[in-house]
Amino acid sequence: MMKNILVVLSLFLSNVLYSQTKMNLIKGGSYKPFFGSTETPDVQVQDFYLDVTPVTHQQFAEFVKNNPKWQKGNVKKIFADENYLNGWALPNTAPAEFSNKPVNYISWFAAKTYCECQGKRLPTLEEWEYVAMASPKKRDARKDSLFIKKILSGYETPKTYLFDIGKTEANIWGIKDLHGVVWEWVYDYNSVILGNESRKRREDNADFCGAESVGTTDLMNYAAFIRFALRASLKANFCIANLGFRCAKSIPTKTPNL
Repeated sequence: MMKNILVVLSLFLSNVLYSQTKMNLIKGGSYKPFFGSTETPDVQVQDFYLDVTPVTHQQFAEFVKNNPKWQKGNVKKIFADENYLNGWALPNTAPAEFSNKPVNYISWFAAKTYCECQGKRLPTLEEWEYVAMASPKKRDARKDSLFIKKILSGYETPKTYLFDIGKTEANIWGIKDLHGVVWEWVYDYNSVILGNESRKRREDNADFCGAESVGTTDLMNYAAFIRFALRASLKANFCIANLGFRCAKSIPTKTPNL
């Protein structure tokens, strides 16, 4: 009995130890959502914690070592398509050259489970967009043309998933790599439904076009539209080259003394 308890405790601690990605506090606030009309109510975001950088290949390798059902070759296609952990020659070992790069070819199910195993969760779409609209000096830089131009430049750069994490400039929350490295899964990635006009499906499973941008509150923020369009094209088992994730954590609400 005691032996079993120690084994379970060891697995729990190992799951926690490799997850020591620094988290920063994000102070809550409100903002006008990207989709909707100018009369759409503002989105309210509560205080929460967010990983400073995306999850790396090395961190995910430690996770699959302790959770064999998520090793390459063991995952059912309903939870991750055939591209899952593409580039890994071994089921539980990330290529050495990928150690400090954001894990990619990862499904929503795998990302969600990874975060939950550490007492965390995926950020919601509203939380992610709230943090992503911040520049190094402003909480909301969506009207800053240079900020938007820089984001679009990153989207146009090929194979950014091969960049090491933590090299981009931190935004005002101290969060890095939200732009210019990988797209990121969010918990409710498909909560905004775009129209069915789309281009022919691409080899990387991401298909969308720009026509739906007319339904946005800010026609100038094409960078945000691209993110929403990509999310709308995804299915939870998709594993693509430019898609990774990071974790978030809620702040427990205090129960008032009775």
